[in-house]
Amino acid sequence: MTKKQRAETVLRELEKLYPEVPIPLDHKDPFTLLVAVALSAQTTDKKVNQISPKLFESADTPEKMAKLEFEEIRELIKEIGLTNQKAKNLKRMSEILVEKHAGIVPQTFEELEELPGVGHKTASVVMSQAFGFPAFPVDTHIHRLMKQWKLTEGKNVAETEKDAKKLFPENKWNKVHLQIIFYGREYSPARGNRDKDFLTKMLFEK
Repeated sequence: MTKKQRAETVLRELEKLYPEVPIPLDHKDPFTLLVAVALSAQTTDKKVNQISPKLFESADTPEKMAKLEFEEIRELIKEIGLTNQKAKNLKRMSEILVEKHAGIVPQTFEELEELPGVGHKTASVVMSQAFGFPAFPVDTHIHRLMKQWKLTEGKNVAETEKDAKKLFPENKWNKVHLQIIFYGREYSPARGNRDKDFLTKMLFEK
């Protein structure tokens, strides 16, 4: 199988498995999605979904978040990692949204990536899932599986993202990145039993 044929097989099989893909992070609008994605760094979506209801009860808009003290935010998110840095980022991010963007989450990569705690991956998730712009956020699941499927030789997520964008049609990016994440969690975990990983076997059958 050529690389292109492998990509087509991945696309076809993932579409069969996951015709509908819910966004894994609970949110109700672009701001709450932005906050949830920023919180998800180096922790699980499940953990973020456990703590976010309480946080959003207190502050579900940039204006409300900006008014909270750093200590209050830290207390609300204390169960996830990197608490101090994340609390600081959330407060400053919200202040900038109020000061510079009238409390509205901007719809460009450049403006999003200027916000504290928002890297390219977070901006890509918000652009694709909140606003529908074509983007291909690459997390560790995607990076690992793209390498496993020999669809990239990328040494980092930026290189893997470029390869993914070349291999998959642009109109599929927003969906397929989620499908790969779901597949990785369910069928091919980084550690643990990979017997269920039928797709990798299918791609490299003799």
